Amino acid sequence: DAKALNIIHFALNSNEFFRISACTTAKEAWDLIQVTHEGTPEVRCARKNTLIQEYETFRMTQGETIMDMQKRFTHIINHLKGLGKIFDE
Repeated sequence: DAKALNIIHFALNSNEFFRISACTTAKEAWDLIQVTHEGTPEVRCARKNTLIQEYETFRMTQGETIMDMQKRFTHIINHLKGLGKIFDE
């Protein structure tokens, strides 16, 4: 556990390191990093639901270029995939 915690410490920048410096186990440090970057399960679920709604109501906005629309759509899809959403073909 000490070796894993040491590896985590060396992998982080100074801001991240100070956030977990009080953690005494690798699991505790990892959980704190995960919640900091991904949010709690409730936050991830709410974010996923918001993105699904954006996906289902996706429309081109007035004055938007095709490239901007494609970037916005790709952003939604990538975030949904990152949250575990599976798209059927």
